[in-house]
Formats: sequence, C-alpha cells, structure tokens
Amino acid sequence: MDARLIFWPAVAMAVLTFVVQWRMFITRVAEIRREGIRMREIATSPQLYARLKDVKAADNFRNLFELPPLFYLALVITFLTAQVNGLTLALAWAFFVSRAIHSYIHCTYNRVRDRFYAYLVGTVVLWVFWAVLAYGLLK
Repeated sequence: MDARLIFWPAVAMAVLTFVVQWRMFITRVAEIRREGIRMREIATSPQLYARLKDVKAADNFRNLFELPPLFYLALVITFLTAQVNGLTLALAWAFFVSRAIHSYIHCTYNRVRDRFYAYLVGTVVLWVFWAVLAYGLLK
C-alpha cells in the first residue's frame, strides 16, 4: 500500500475547511449588506456576534480547528511510523466523513441532536485512531 494515501483525508479536510470558509464569507457579506452594518460596528467578536444573526458557518469554521489538529497530527504520525494500512486509512476517512456530515448539518438545518451524533462518531473514531497508533508505537 502506498503510504502517501494517508494524506488524502487531510486534503479532503482542507477542502472542507475552505468550503465552510467560503460559505461563511458569502453569508456574512450578504447579511452585512442586507442589514447595513458598518465594519466598525463588528470590529470585535462580541460585536460581530451581537449584530449578525446567521453565524452557523462561522461557528462551524471554528469547530474545524478544534478536533481536526489532532487528526492531522495522527496522519503524520501514521506516515512517519509506517502504520499506514487498511485500518488506519479507514479510520482517517471515517473521521473526515463524520466531519463533513457535521459541517453539512451545522451550516444548513443545524439540528443539534443530529450534529451531536456526527460529532460523537468523529470523536470516537479519533479516539480509536489514536489508540491504534499508540498500540503500533508499543510494538
């Protein structure tokens, strides 16, 4: 198996992050224009959140910098310690899919229960991924 395959889920996560960033930009600019908000009125995060109503994409964008750094590190460790195999690759893709579903829910209909389940699945997958890596390091 080509060990470089482990980096494709990272590429997919980067694309997802850029898509959410673009959605955040579009919704934010549209709302600022529609509501006639001046830039100085939203210079800080508290001001921004007090004025804007649609912050789903912004919230999701921030979420993409919480658990995913541990995911990216796991990918690098997987590669550097020659642990790229069917299991680690499947776990990497499973984490990405869970985050993509989480982002879709968060940026669209935003039902908290659905979003929580997607988050929980991703978290458990990441825990298992790290457990597999730690076990491989002990060998």
